[in-house]
Amino acid sequence: MSLVHQGVLRDAFAEVCRFRSDLYACLTARGDALFELCDALLCTEGPVRTLVDLALAPEHRRGHGALYGGLNQGHIDLARLLERWPGRRCRGRRTAGSY
Repeated sequence: MSLVHQGVLRDAFAEVCRFRSDLYACLTARGDALFELCDALLCTEGPVRTLVDLALAPEHRRGHGALYGGLNQGHIDLARLLERWPGRRCRGRRTAGSY
């Protein structure tokens, strides 16, 4: 493996780490549960048809209760999210502040 290739891998890994840190910082309430839910959603192969599919994914280490608690009581700071990725547009409902 060349040094150039190693540098590209290191840069890509650093970018993913930065993305994950920024995303976690935007999850204000029940952030751990929401973050694991995002991991499960991104890492599950194929379509996700039910929440149970996500709860059974290896990346979601919590039980069903945490999944539903994160969805029902979790919050995403949209202002912070849009501040970190200003070029991105959120699809769906748009509100100021927390979502």
